[in-house]
Amino acid sequence: MPPPLLDPKNDFVFKRLFVGSPELLADLINAVRTDAPPIEVVEVLNPRIDPDELTGKFIILDVLARDEAGRLYNIEMQVRRHAGWNARSTYYLARTLSNQLKNGDDYRELKPVIGIHLVDFDLFDTPDQALWCFELRDRTRSHIVLTGELQLNVIEL
Repeated sequence: MPPPLLDPKNDFVFKRLFVGSPELLADLINAVRTDAPPIEVVEVLNPRIDPDELTGKFIILDVLARDEAGRLYNIEMQVRRHAGWNARSTYYLARTLSNQLKNGDDYRELKPVIGIHLVDFDLFDTPDQALWCFELRDRTRSHIVLTGELQLNVIEL
């Protein structure tokens, strides 16, 4: 009997999968961001898998990566929905953005932070949509984007 397959939705397996295969991570980013130029190289910035990550309450990004242009990617897997998930996702992106600068740094040095969150639940009660992209846009003229520094892509599995 063949050994059972490991569940890629498990935090440890998910991180190990992308840390061990950065080209797979680049493929995921390119598949989600079809409107952006494809990336060739991605560097995983948190390659170590610490057992405390599985039980700790502090901020642990599943996978934090940077491409050749300096854009940062927060790749997350979330199996269970909890009441604070939306706020937590926004916080992770904002924290990753704010951690780029020190006091006195020029804001123009900020690199975009893109979240790609795979979730094993329905984000909204919309059965005909499983891919979501959230950005800072004008409510009246949604084609006008305030800034490209923050983007959250959610994929419902």
